[in-house]
Amino acid sequence: MAAFNEITPAQLMRLIGTPASPVLVDVCIDSDFVDDPYLIPTAKRYAYNDINGLTHDLNSRDTVVICQKGKKLSHGVAAQLRVAGINAQVLQGGNRAWRDAKLPRVPADAIPGPLWVTRHRPKIDRIACPWLIRRFVDPDARFLFVPPAEVMAVADRFDATPFDIEDGFWVHRGNQCTFDTMIAEFGLSHPALDALATVVRAADTDRHDLAPQAAGLLAVSVGLSRMYRDDTQQLEAGMGIYDALYRWARDGQDETHDG
Repeated sequence: MAAFNEITPAQLMRLIGTPASPVLVDVCIDSDFVDDPYLIPTAKRYAYNDINGLTHDLNSRDTVVICQKGKKLSHGVAAQLRVAGINAQVLQGGNRAWRDAKLPRVPADAIPGPLWVTRHRPKIDRIACPWLIRRFVDPDARFLFVPPAEVMAVADRFDATPFDIEDGFWVHRGNQCTFDTMIAEFGLSHPALDALATVVRAADTDRHDLAPQAAGLLAVSVGLSRMYRDDTQQLEAGMGIYDALYRWARDGQDETHDG
């Protein structure tokens, strides 16, 4: 049973991917990280003794502190954060307990920088992918939408990662879309995300036979693109759509409504 200042892996997994997810801070020592270079989705690494820097960056947000075993490092850091007025918990059992529970882990070397760029006027994949990145990889990620002919030049000049653009890395592969590619490369396969990926793929590749929800997602996506001339505003509005679809995929697939 978790202590008052601990959260279990199962409890934390229920929060990750939702707007209510806390900030995840990984304070494991370098040698442990080298031996097992994976991060819990959205976690960022900090030195365990950089309390001032960490407190400044957290800006009073709810936090879960993670070390390798959930012992002295995470409890010590969390206690100091609570002294600073931050609601800080410890992941019970740390990274090892998360790994042993077979929950998604992101390979650290697969995470690009925080700036991404893609083609302007997004519809489905180019809204779904930023949602996935912000909710499961990097909550601080930023997204640029530019004319197709300028994507690679903008990526080069501004050190951004291009996605959903021909001849790139983060692109459609075979009959799967870029959302599928990101789930695979970031190690995020999980029943709820896999179900959502099927809907995204069906809508984005016009194969509505794969999922009955695809036609609805296409309709909403086209509607959003008509509502917003500014792609960044469209993305922010679309985040709520994918938040809802994720909760349906995780909790609501068995629910029906007859009037």
